[in-house]
Formats: sequence, structure tokens, C-alpha cells
Amino acid sequence: MDKDEQEWPELDRFKEQLRGFVEQRDWDQFQSPKNLVMALAGEVGELVEHFQWLTEEQSRCLPAEELEAVAMEMADIQIYLANLSSRLDIALGPAVQRKMRINADKYPVAKAKGRATKYNRLD
Repeated sequence: MDKDEQEWPELDRFKEQLRGFVEQRDWDQFQSPKNLVMALAGEVGELVEHFQWLTEEQSRCLPAEELEAVAMEMADIQIYLANLSSRLDIALGPAVQRKMRINADKYPVAKAKGRATKYNRLD
């Protein structure tokens, strides 16, 4: 992490809480970047299962119980992503901000508004 890049305060506090959680359970030995990426991919797959075979409308109007299950999968994803960023010493907040600036350049409003077209095909 670049020493000039400061993690978002809320995410920094969460990462600290997560480090304590993992340490208390002696799970550090299992938390390599490779293992975390694999676990993250699995959790994304579990999130996908909740939307598989739904219509567009159904995916927008999930029943409360299903919405809670989706929230828990999203939480698992965030936990693994925060843990991975911590392990790799990546300030996730500043990385998100950088990526948003890159995306703004790739997808200028004048060319991308209302279009689901990859940046290299916007012209």
C-alpha cells in the first residue's frame, strides 16, 4: 500500500475487527491470498444461485427471506474481499476511487449514457 493512500476509516475499522476475529480462532494459517480468492469465488457462486433462473423483474423484487439470504452472501463476499485486501496490503477504498476515475475516462457520459457497450466499442 502506498503510504500516501489511506484506507476508508470504516473499512479500516472493519479490517481490524476481522483480523481479531481470525486471530482468536487461529485461522491465520488458512488465510493465504490464494485460499481467500478461492473462497471469494465460491461465495460469488452462492450469490449467483439466488438469481439463477429468475426473470429480470423477479430479480428486482426478491421476497424478504430471499433478500436476507442475498444480504448474507454479499456479507460473506465483503468479508473475504476485505480480508484479501488486508493480506495483500491494498487500501481497498483508494483502489475503488482510482478504478472509478479509470471507468469515468473509459465510459464518458456523452458516449456511454444509456448503453451497455464495452468501452472499446463505444465509438
